[in-house]
Amino acid sequence: MILPGIMFFFLFKYVPILGSVIAFQDYNVYKGILGSPFVGLKHFETLFTYPEFLKILQNTVFISIYQLVFGFPAPIILALLLNEVRKMWFKRSVQTIVYLPHFLSWVIVGGLVINVLSPNYGIINEILEFLGMERIFFMQQPEFFRSIVVASGIWKEVGWNAIIYLAALASINTEMYEAADVDGAGRFRKMISITLPSILPTIMILFLLRIGHLLDLGFEQIYMLLNPLIAEKGQIIDTYIYTVGLLGGQYSYTTAIGIFKSVVGLMLIFSFNQISKKLTGETLY
Repeated sequence: MILPGIMFFFLFKYVPILGSVIAFQDYNVYKGILGSPFVGLKHFETLFTYPEFLKILQNTVFISIYQLVFGFPAPIILALLLNEVRKMWFKRSVQTIVYLPHFLSWVIVGGLVINVLSPNYGIINEILEFLGMERIFFMQQPEFFRSIVVASGIWKEVGWNAIIYLAALASINTEMYEAADVDGAGRFRKMISITLPSILPTIMILFLLRIGHLLDLGFEQIYMLLNPLIAEKGQIIDTYIYTVGLLGGQYSYTTAIGIFKSVVGLMLIFSFNQISKKLTGETLY
């Protein structure tokens, strides 16, 4: 039963690691890996000396931190709120509504965001004009870009990400709530003293998995919302790899960037795993 899963990870996760050797070569698609000359750390030196790379890395880290601060707690809060709903028909209706955006591609979601924020016919600007305020060019002003990215990401994925937390909530022993009722605890007190501590292991495991992808924001979302007017705040590592690697044909250089991202992610996982072990006792390994 686990053979298909093992084959998937072997073929698509482990075998491609062998191709990472081109980061140390001047790779030529006609000569292949065996025929391309080795150049050592040349591409890594180019990476760290490229004047704009620090800005691109800064954009990536800032947006990722915003997603951690605002996006990571969102499904936890949603799951806790849904857990307190007693009307099952209402609970299921809300769950269905918040799950649906997950199944939309970023092409559709990006188009919706652009239309909603349009200065000519977008509903947000229509409301601003109705309130006597000036219309705002949201998609042309860099200061709004990060907020738009985080908000659209939360809207699309919050319902789907809440499923794991709802499953963890369903596994909590109901006898603890009954004992709390006897002691006179209210809903908020039970949430703080029983619910959150019970799902803390799940929260920490998902946080550790997320922190390892700090530099992986997802190409599709950023690319659909990015335009030249906001590139100074919106250009991230993934879009830079697409521009330089796929469009520019610099495969060795972009492979070096990928290795850099992997090393950073691995270091973050090891570091935060030790911190989590000391603070909560929960670890990935």
